[in-house]
Order: sequence, then structure tokens, then C-alpha cells
Amino acid sequence: MNPAPAASPLNCLALDIGGTKAEAAVVSPSGRILRRDRTEVRAAGDDLFGAIVRLLDVVRAGEEVSSLGVACAGPMQGRGDWVSPLNIPVWRQFPLRERLAEATHLRVDVDGDVRALALAEGRFGAGQGLRNFASLVVSTGIGGALVLDGRLIDGDTGNSGHIGHLNVVPEGRACSCGSRGCLEAEVSGWAITEITGQSPEHADEALRRRTAQLVGRAVGTLASVLDFRHCFVAGSVALGFGDHFFTTATASAREMATMHFTRGLEIRPSGLGPDGPILGASCVARRDEP
Repeated sequence: MNPAPAASPLNCLALDIGGTKAEAAVVSPSGRILRRDRTEVRAAGDDLFGAIVRLLDVVRAGEEVSSLGVACAGPMQGRGDWVSPLNIPVWRQFPLRERLAEATHLRVDVDGDVRALALAEGRFGAGQGLRNFASLVVSTGIGGALVLDGRLIDGDTGNSGHIGHLNVVPEGRACSCGSRGCLEAEVSGWAITEITGQSPEHADEALRRRTAQLVGRAVGTLASVLDFRHCFVAGSVALGFGDHFFTTATASAREMATMHFTRGLEIRPSGLGPDGPILGASCVARRDEP
């Protein structure tokens, strides 16, 4: 058995790629963001990869870095062998990890954006000291990730954790994944907009309560199966709905998770704040470090 790699004393380069922006930063091992910049994804158009390489060159200039960690929207295959972000149509089965390694001459590690957020939650956020928890983002879409026995769960293809595609309403609304009644199809930002014709911030009290209850239903179901008692939630919908969302979601989760080992199950806000995505990318680079 090979020994665990020693923690690198060097800073790493971090890259977070979303549908709106790509942000790069130099991040210290302690999570201090030393330098950062961003580029607009839509403005880059077909030259998105070129724009990202130029962004990395600017941020990296004059800095010694050990590696590049990338958090990217999915789906993807083989931890970045290829990526096909649903909201970046110019990339379909794009060989992101290989292309970035060629352009930067660094070791490159890639993972899903919410999965990266879970790594950061455990290293820098509300999950510090916990070996078992779920991470969830309730925003335009709904993404998730699971940390069990102290490790981020990968699954067969590296896509484990799609909590947004748990069924919460049998024969419910059509989902973009092809199924019906998924959590994402019922209470994501895009679903709320389709239901009401307005952005989620204008949702009435009944819809806010329903959103929290269905999130709790999904989390409670998972907690009974996977034996965890903490779920940390980020995203504009959940955080925008405020404290009542979390108390309602927790109550709903506890109604579902009634086994003795799930007592005390709690759904709480993420402890990462606005730097969570870029810290997540840095944690992808340091995933195998102690």
C-alpha cells in the first residue's frame, strides 16, 4: 500500500467553470485566495478554451504553483476525460483535463462543481471534523455530493451525488434528465420560474414551504439509506428563502428519517460563503492530500 502523499507547501491554481463565468485564482494550502480574475463564458463564445488559458496565464504570472484544480459543471466522464456542461453548448465531450495539461504543463485534476464544493465544505466550511455529510446546491438547478467515511463518493463514472434527481413527486413534472418528479423538476430555480412565471425571489410563502419540504424529503430519504446526520446547502434559492427554509427542510427530513441512527438530522446553510466555488476547485487539486 502506497503512503498518502505529503501535503504540498506550494500554492495551487484553481479554476471554477460555470455557465456564466470562469474564475481562476491562486490559493494557498490554508485556503487563502492570493490572486483571482474571471472571464465571461458567453462573451468568449467558441473561443472559451482560449479565453480560459489566457485567464490562467494572467492569474498564474510570477507565482509558483504545484497543480491545477478544476471545478466544472457536468455531466462529465472520467474526472474530466471529457466534459459536456449542459449550459456550455460549445463544449460537448470536450477533453478538458488533457487540453489544460497541455496548455499549462501542470498536473490537472477535474471534478464536478458541487462535488468540489463538498470537498471545500469538509476542509474549510461547516463540515470540518465530520466524516459523513451531504452537500446540496439549490439554485437554478439542483446538484449534490456525498462524503462518507471521510471520502467524497465517486461512483462508477465519477458522477455520484445527483440528489437533484431523486424522485420526490411520483409522476410529477417532467425533468431535463428525462424522468418525472425529480427534486430538480419540482423546486429548482428553473422549475419555480416555469410554475409561477416569475423568478424564485418572488415565490409566495406556500411555494417556499413546498420547496423546503421536498428538499427535506430527499435528504431524509438519503440519510436513512446512507447513515449521515448533516446536510449543508448552498445556492441562491435556498439561501434566498432564508432561515425558514432550513427549519422547514430539517423538520421534513426528520419526518422521513425516523431510524434511531438518524436522530438529530440537520439541514444547515453552507459555511463557505461566496468563495466556496473557487475554494472547491483548489480542493480538487489537493483531494488526495491529508
